[in-house]
Amino acid sequence: MTAERTVTSPGVAPRDHGSSPLSVMPPRGSGTASRLPAARPPDRPASPVPLLLADGAAALLAWWAAGHSSSLLVLLAGASLLLRPRGVRTPVPALLEELPAVCGRVAVAWLVAAALWAALHPRDVLSVATVLTGFAVQVTAAGGLRALVHGRRRAALLRHPRAALVIGPAAAAQRVAAAVLRHPRSGVRPVGVVATQGDGAEGGVPVLRTGQEVERAVIQNGVRAVLTVGPSVRTEQAGLLRSLAMSGCVVWEVDAEVAPYPARERVAGFACRRLDLAPVRAGGAGKRLLDILVSGALLLVVSPLLLVCAVTLRLTDGPGVVFRQERIGRDGRPFTLLKFRTHRPVDEHESATRWSVANEHEMRRFCRMLRRTSLDELLQLWNVLRGDMSLVGPRPERPFFVAQFSETYPGYAARHRMRTGITGLAQIHGLRGDTSIEDRARFDNAYIDDWSLWQDVCILLRTAATLIRPTGS
Repeated sequence: MTAERTVTSPGVAPRDHGSSPLSVMPPRGSGTASRLPAARPPDRPASPVPLLLADGAAALLAWWAAGHSSSLLVLLAGASLLLRPRGVRTPVPALLEELPAVCGRVAVAWLVAAALWAALHPRDVLSVATVLTGFAVQVTAAGGLRALVHGRRRAALLRHPRAALVIGPAAAAQRVAAAVLRHPRSGVRPVGVVATQGDGAEGGVPVLRTGQEVERAVIQNGVRAVLTVGPSVRTEQAGLLRSLAMSGCVVWEVDAEVAPYPARERVAGFACRRLDLAPVRAGGAGKRLLDILVSGALLLVVSPLLLVCAVTLRLTDGPGVVFRQERIGRDGRPFTLLKFRTHRPVDEHESATRWSVANEHEMRRFCRMLRRTSLDELLQLWNVLRGDMSLVGPRPERPFFVAQFSETYPGYAARHRMRTGITGLAQIHGLRGDTSIEDRARFDNAYIDDWSLWQDVCILLRTAATLIRPTGS
């Protein structure tokens, strides 16, 4: 689980994938980094009140047509309002798109109301004619009133569409932008294309090539939506997407080809899904509680083993049992990582900047055993208890290599959205030892994007299983 030897040599250039991505963000330290607007309140979703009033009015008309007491109205309205239509795939659905769901919901509402009415008034059961009349009246009224609400919302979207940026390969991004412009009912108006591959010269939407141009487009047009074309954009432009999300933009991943899966959302016919790229906060309390409970319990359980390792190291390898090294944690903040000393670098400069420490192969037998079994990592439980690290997360690295990898490997810097960990998704997939930094960054970002507390538990269990059959770290 150590981070000193987890990838191929940093001096090896990354593989060429045919075209080099164009970064719209200027290099760090240039003093010209774009400054997107500070966090703006997100667009308020459409209020459910008009539709609730429409459904309530339809239930009232159906009750009046059925001609029964007020208790039936209460049952009918309650059953109708609890059965809301689901799975709408457009911002403002058309009446015919909703009609099957409305009919099914009203039918269930009347059947439930009739059953409850029969239970409360067994001598006054609703007739089939009454149920059918009420059903027909409510479906007609609900359909008409909902069509009126949707029509007003559609007109508002046509008058004031949300300005959007399209990010992706030049040809695909221009194609998506042109399609969205041809179908204004989506409520989105592309105002710029950020081309990640190719020059993006062709097309009717302006191409933004620098951070300043992106900043200007966001401010002048009030951009509140981002359409990314292709999954690779998530890593190639992770920093830009995260900045846009933090400024209040909603980020959507658009499949420019035929989607191989049913889509819950569509924009101009393209399957899309919303991406959550804001800093990971949800579930933070549960993750931190798990860290405290597990790390505290493990420290108590393994404290005798830690003492034996420390004494043995002191007797066989001299003073300096604990190895301290600066690592980069969440949001780029440095912290001091602890582990048992299994090798001795020549000096601090070598320790901070050399990937494989000199004469590492000459470690004593006990030190090699600690490395092979990952027992040298146990002191990091104290880092977890202190809050420097988490049990599960991207492995932390030294500042020298974080700066180098962030410039060389797309998506590497985005790993620091979450607290670093002792183990992670990359480690349980075999990315230990001399394996790829590019692969590690991809797995780490996938872990952060799909984070859940149960996923942490699964990774911990799989890590424990690998420790039973150690392969070295």
